[in-house]
Amino acid sequence: MAVVASAPGKVLITGGYLILERPNAGLVLSTNARFYAIVKPLHNEIQPDSWAWAWADVRLTSPQLGREGHYKLALKNLTVQSVSSSRHWLHEGGNPFVEYAVQYSVAAAYATLDNNKKEVLHKLLLQGLDITILGCNDFYSYRNEIERRGLPLTPESLASIPPFASITFNTDDGGDCKPEVAKTGLGSSAAMTTAVIGALLHYLGVIKLSSSKDQQDRKDYTDIDLLHKIAQTAHCIAQGKVGSGFDVSSAVYGSQRYVRFSPEVISSVQVAAQVLPVPEVISDILNGNWDHERTEFSLPPLMTLLLGEPGTGGSSTPSMVGAVKKWQKSDPQKSLDTWRRLSEANSQLEIQLNFLSKLAKEQWDAYKSVIDSCSKLRSEKWIEQASEPNKEAVIKALLGAKEAMLGIRYHMRLMGEAAGVPIEPESQTKLLDATLNLEGVLLAGVPGAGGFDAVFAVTLGDSSSNVSKTWSSLNVLALLVKEDPCGVSLESADPRTNEITSAVSSIHIE
Repeated sequence: MAVVASAPGKVLITGGYLILERPNAGLVLSTNARFYAIVKPLHNEIQPDSWAWAWADVRLTSPQLGREGHYKLALKNLTVQSVSSSRHWLHEGGNPFVEYAVQYSVAAAYATLDNNKKEVLHKLLLQGLDITILGCNDFYSYRNEIERRGLPLTPESLASIPPFASITFNTDDGGDCKPEVAKTGLGSSAAMTTAVIGALLHYLGVIKLSSSKDQQDRKDYTDIDLLHKIAQTAHCIAQGKVGSGFDVSSAVYGSQRYVRFSPEVISSVQVAAQVLPVPEVISDILNGNWDHERTEFSLPPLMTLLLGEPGTGGSSTPSMVGAVKKWQKSDPQKSLDTWRRLSEANSQLEIQLNFLSKLAKEQWDAYKSVIDSCSKLRSEKWIEQASEPNKEAVIKALLGAKEAMLGIRYHMRLMGEAAGVPIEPESQTKLLDATLNLEGVLLAGVPGAGGFDAVFAVTLGDSSSNVSKTWSSLNVLALLVKEDPCGVSLESADPRTNEITSAVSSIHIE
């Protein structure tokens, strides 16, 4: 009866800040770091008193945080009430992302299922919902743990930490509990929200999720589009603001070129939610004018995404975005000009990467030969490999991509200086320049909104291990994260035990 779903974390390689406003696009890569949600009945049979009172018991467990929360879901108006939680969760006001995920998923089931299936749905809910959430270690920073153990700052040291490791909490003098482990900026809340909603909608018979291996052949996006609308709404309402949504979109669909939806599609719901019953609000969401744009995109073949954690820590995305918006208002002319140039550089990088993917398809031998030889050389030597026209085309596109990324970095730095925020701080500039001087490195930059938290590189062929070693010598920890273009997926097993689950709920049985 258990359903296991997973959704990936993300890395935004272009579109930082610009992606907040239509019609600017961003390139977002989904990763092999995944959040898992396991949904199963809480009780083996329907509780006699729950039928009379028409509420469902919900238990939420996070083994990594050592936390458990118990809720009552009223089946008439779909309000969620916290009954008891482990001390930390009560102290922090529960987990709003999962609470809205439950509320909106059940509302979507009532809004979309036929009347003859609603009775089955009702019985399923009266058995209660037992939800377990698990995040891959990649979402969290283990630098301190590695240093505490006296291990070198290498991916191998990271790999020695057991999967789904527990996350310890520190209590300060005021009684506040703060995670000892920082996050790595892969969009854990978006991945978690998407995984929970995917698992619930599948469990309740609203959609049929596909496994990762079946996604290549997907023709019909109806189910996944419905999941996307619910996940975007739950995530925005939980965080109290309507963001660009690229993190949720990549958690649902995988790697892509993304243009945001008009904020009104959700902000109008925030107002309606104050007065209307939840099922009506969800009907409005499902029928709303979702005008986001999503185009398939992933890195060209034989290229590797590498993420590094410098360990200097301390960027807050909301405050940096706030500072950039303030600068836009105070100097509209200059900010518009910077954004235009940044947008042009973003487009140029996208064009070159798409052209490289095309060359790989059409002239594989020449493409592979160039990537292999350039992976062993610094970029100034790449042009010497252009021994024939086919190879020259590949090398020119590689150098064009590299040039575009340098332009993106230049304009991001200008924007940071003008807004008074460290989008690419000097320490990151030195690190990125040193990275670009290594053999086989095509791109290097700060992902998303920038700051001190992370750097990324895109490397050719087998050169990533050399980059990891160099980063280690510069006190930068190369993470185990790689690009994986796969979005939300149905899993066949609990990721902790690999015990096979039955991924079919009673409502799906015809």
